[in-house]
Amino acid sequence: MLAKIYSCAVVGMEAALIEVEVDHENRGLRSFVIVGLPDTAVQESRERVQAALKNSGLFVPRHRLTVNLAPAAIRKEGPAYDLPIAIGALVATEQLLPEQVADVVIVGELSLDGSLRHVRGVLPMAVAARAAGFGKLFVPSSDANQAALVPDLQIFAVDTLTQLVEHLSGITPIQPITITPYFQPQLPTNVCDFQEIRGQEHVKRALEVAAAGAHNVLLSGPPGAGKTLLARALPGILPSLSFTEAVDVTKVYSVADQLGDSSPLVQNRPFRAPHHTISHAGLVGGGNLPRPGEISLAHRGVLFLDELPEFSPRVLEVLRQPLEDKVVTISRANGSLTFPANFMLCAAMNPCPCGYHGDPSKPCSCPPSLVTRYQKRISGPLLDRIDIYVDVPRVDYAKLLENRLAENSTQVRTRVQAARDLQQLRFASAPVHTNADMRPEDLRKYCPLDAGCNALVRAAMQQLQLSARAFHRVLKLARTIADLAQSAQIKQPHLAEALQYRPRRSE
Repeated sequence: MLAKIYSCAVVGMEAALIEVEVDHENRGLRSFVIVGLPDTAVQESRERVQAALKNSGLFVPRHRLTVNLAPAAIRKEGPAYDLPIAIGALVATEQLLPEQVADVVIVGELSLDGSLRHVRGVLPMAVAARAAGFGKLFVPSSDANQAALVPDLQIFAVDTLTQLVEHLSGITPIQPITITPYFQPQLPTNVCDFQEIRGQEHVKRALEVAAAGAHNVLLSGPPGAGKTLLARALPGILPSLSFTEAVDVTKVYSVADQLGDSSPLVQNRPFRAPHHTISHAGLVGGGNLPRPGEISLAHRGVLFLDELPEFSPRVLEVLRQPLEDKVVTISRANGSLTFPANFMLCAAMNPCPCGYHGDPSKPCSCPPSLVTRYQKRISGPLLDRIDIYVDVPRVDYAKLLENRLAENSTQVRTRVQAARDLQQLRFASAPVHTNADMRPEDLRKYCPLDAGCNALVRAAMQQLQLSARAFHRVLKLARTIADLAQSAQIKQPHLAEALQYRPRRSE
């Protein structure tokens, strides 16, 4: 008898519907064959399924059993097909009726005792099941709350194979879960408050501007000046995630299998800080079956690269396209996959290998050629994609002893949120979300300059030798600074502040 059960496969950031065909022949030698481009984990389903059926008190097929995972062109990976294969075997051996598994999608990994384990990518699977018109999705209990984020789809939390069989047989029905996803963005608890950072007021201002418009920022200064501390304080002034953004981020973490057990929904903006020894695939994603990398895990959040010149040049160069397009495309011989990568880049670096080039207090021990070679590890095209350059000098001893607290992160976040609210209203009908995302047509519409501003920009273009991309980034920065000031028009002080964030060297 031939049985058909539906399941899902994760392909990049999306899920594809998979038809699990199980054919049982009540003759011949005992065999269990799985076809349809399965990987090793899928092939091992044979042993898990047979042991789970036996230990659940169900009949184990004694003759030829053939499983086909269609379409065969999609590579099948992972243990999520265990449960649909087991249910298909029960239908094929007439222990369940075909009509009992109609209009359902089933995913889950089986233990040898018949209990179910967590599988990755349940959220995009639920989206795919609803889009295909299915009304019911059976998932392991540990993944049910994650699947329940998708509306208009009945989610059934299953603990064991026996429980699912009894539900399908009508013996002991399982009630679909009905929960309202808990979404209460919490402020980061493991970051330093701005008021605890002594001095560096101009750097805090630059970070405020960066947070208000989601601009990329580069901090440069000697060791111990506070670059890393300031960067790690940045999440404390970012606006909270909206529910839509939270679901968007949760989808990435579901595919990467990095969701925590405490909540099925990501509550805070991601902050990723990979070490400089990270590989190309670890940063942008990849592998034989591509998975999201650090830049996708930083989607809607911050990617912090400390000691920027220490990263491999090849690793840094792959950031150029994601910084512009807000997505990363990974191409393989069997196709291309696209992952989201709309992140804020915050980088920190020393000006030279010893760290004291240009320091007024401690002389630099590096020869000029070494300083030049060190700084050239970061290419001009990559630097051109950074909006804000800030020098972070060493903090005076007198400021370190001050007892007066500076402005706290909550006050800064209030201004940042007000600026983001203006941008949300401005771009309500556009495909962009923040000033940093503006396209050339948006710049023409939202960043008009009067005669005085035009003269200032013209002089800056000549003195700083700005590229066309750098010119556009200055306009975006000026728009953000104007938003922080609640100004409808870009004025000369806003442009002047935006220009001071450009590097003081030829680009």
